[in-house]
Amino acid sequence: MTTILHGNIIHTPAFGALETIPGGYLVLEDGVIQGIYPRLPEQYAACPVTDYGDGLIMPSFADLHLHAPQYPMLGMGMDLPLLDWLDTYTFRTEARFEDTDYARRVYRQLARDLITSGTTRVAMFSSRHTAATLILMEELEKAGVTGYVGKVNMDRNAGLSQETTEESISETLRWLDACHFDLVKPILTPRFTPSCTDELMAALGKLAQERDLPVQSHLSENTGEIAWVGELHPDCKQYWESYNKYGLWKDRTLMAHCVHSDAREQEAMAKAGVWAVHCAASNVNLCSGTAPVRELLNRGVQVALGSDIAGGDQLAMHKVVVMSIRASKIKQIETGAPFLTVPEAYYLGTVAGQRYFGGGEGFQPGHKLHAIVVDDREMPEPTRELTLSERFERAVYLMDKRCIKAVYSEGIQRV
Repeated sequence: MTTILHGNIIHTPAFGALETIPGGYLVLEDGVIQGIYPRLPEQYAACPVTDYGDGLIMPSFADLHLHAPQYPMLGMGMDLPLLDWLDTYTFRTEARFEDTDYARRVYRQLARDLITSGTTRVAMFSSRHTAATLILMEELEKAGVTGYVGKVNMDRNAGLSQETTEESISETLRWLDACHFDLVKPILTPRFTPSCTDELMAALGKLAQERDLPVQSHLSENTGEIAWVGELHPDCKQYWESYNKYGLWKDRTLMAHCVHSDAREQEAMAKAGVWAVHCAASNVNLCSGTAPVRELLNRGVQVALGSDIAGGDQLAMHKVVVMSIRASKIKQIETGAPFLTVPEAYYLGTVAGQRYFGGGEGFQPGHKLHAIVVDDREMPEPTRELTLSERFERAVYLMDKRCIKAVYSEGIQRV
């Protein structure tokens, strides 16, 4: 089936690059991009066209780090440092997801909130509860959100949310065997080194190898956390080695934060192909610091963005993109490292995440379409006609759900 979208096409075909096609045409076959054209080729003249007029057709967002069971606590506990915040709010909230009816209500709302905000791909933490994790995956798939979800593993230092080692392993196996979804796949999720015993980490590393599963966790977010890892693993010179020794440090591993990753840790990431997920809002909210994004990129580390709700206080990824720009400007003030430009940050919040899931650069032919259509007519009236590059910048900073008129995920219109 041929689908043709008409509008102002704006995408980032490479990091730092911005391509604009005024009044362009995006041609799909069964949801797969065939090409972008300034004028419609003759062979498609008889095909119906979905005309978005003067709207902006842009890549949709990919959120590579967020905690689904923390959705109910958005905007809470922002005055606490990380470890106190976990004990006071997080573990108590996550324990509630033993109630499957509650999980269904919350996760249905979360899935809808994601897709209507233009987020079509995620790498997401659930709670430790198998039933609730499967409900989360089901609700995401119904909404058209694609990607990975992980049942969280934590058999120590997790308060009300803690499980036994045996339970964590057996429930992980039960969850994996029950994952039969088309768009949402499993990812192994040791919460972070302090919450997992050596036995549990070893079991997860074995599973990652035997079943060829990706991994997600946290790395070097907070100085107190780093010191704690050093006490728990005195044989490891650095935090990352506590994952590496169990086979959890590999090219499909996502490590959130990396705020205090030094040159040696960054080089280890680049060598192994481990991804860094920059969570600017939560790093500031919890006073963890500001990640060295430019330094990570210069060392060859793959970087994407995450909302990290509820440490991050905003689910909408365009706000995460903007916060990443602001955080990089703080970093420039501190270190002189060049800040992220709008096209660079937008790439990290959209295309970089698409690439983790096997997608292409920008609107690359041969890949399923993931896109949003933005109507910027209700934004403040400018004094002159803006270029598409200027309209793109304003859209990144000012869009909200009311501006997002359509969302495409896996080539299908979901909104």
